[in-house]
Amino acid sequence: MTTSATPSTAAPAASTVLILGGRGRLGQAAARAFAQAGWQVLAQVRPGAQGAALPAIPGVWWLPAAVQDTPALAAQARGAQVVVHALNPAYTHKAWRDEAPALMEAAVAVTRTLGATLMLPGNVYNFGEGMPAVLREDTPQAATGFKGRLRVQLEQRLAAATRDGGLRAVVVRAGDFFGSGTGSWLDQAIARELPRGRITWPGPLDVATPWAYLPDLARAFVRVAQERHRLAAFECLHFAGHHASARQWLHSFTAIAAEQGWLPDAGALRVGRLPWPLLRIAGAVAPTFAALAAMRYLWSMPHRLDNTRLRALIGDEPHTPFDQAVRQALADLGLLAPQARRAALA
Repeated sequence: MTTSATPSTAAPAASTVLILGGRGRLGQAAARAFAQAGWQVLAQVRPGAQGAALPAIPGVWWLPAAVQDTPALAAQARGAQVVVHALNPAYTHKAWRDEAPALMEAAVAVTRTLGATLMLPGNVYNFGEGMPAVLREDTPQAATGFKGRLRVQLEQRLAAATRDGGLRAVVVRAGDFFGSGTGSWLDQAIARELPRGRITWPGPLDVATPWAYLPDLARAFVRVAQERHRLAAFECLHFAGHHASARQWLHSFTAIAAEQGWLPDAGALRVGRLPWPLLRIAGAVAPTFAALAAMRYLWSMPHRLDNTRLRALIGDEPHTPFDQAVRQALADLGLLAPQARRAALA
């Protein structure tokens, strides 16, 4: 069921979630996961969004409302016990500086009005270039870049907002997203030329880093939401996801490329390196490139997220096997032939 009307006429549900930024990749993945788990899902979109253009996700009601209009949004989302902050500015420093704090304030305001729990996806930017190989919730946050320092400030603001007892919040920190559509390193750089027998890797091939397959992360959000009453007023949990290097990605890509007829005559995928110096130069006129170049260190520093506390709360993480997740992520991008797409969905 997909509608832009308020859900007052819908069948009652035991639990209700409001997703801010419901049309984004995380927003849609979260909407599907909560709906599949039996929640009533209210997905906020900008006013004027046309119903025909909205994804048809069974069990999701679309709420056209400005996220900054707290009274209107809270009235439409009355009864929501959980709010997922899935709003994201463009990836430039300027957009983050201008928009991210305001989006956090709007999320805090509507969550406080609803008397709900706010869930925020976190990332590893907080730990900076000197981060250790294993990242735990109590690992010191020593951000060294603009985005990392801002992420620290946003999480501190969220923690402060919970101190008066009028708001509860949890940060679920994860690695690089992949799956559920476009807008990640996978489609913008790494696998962009995969159908031509080539991948582009941003760092050393043997450095393993954390990756979050979005459908798995979304299901983890649901399970944390279901256990939220066991948490302190402010909590942070780490989602381990997949800890993978380029070698593991290459193994999956090669098997898929062989099936699709993408392998070069030599029988192996060609591996190119991301031209970081050119990104820095281009960043002088293209702010997105400048922002990407600032995160180069993440690709050369082995690190992983320790999920001990998350597992203590929800049990084992939702975990799609890596090869299957890669195959489905490529299918979501429309890269696979129909037969291979059916196999990915099986």
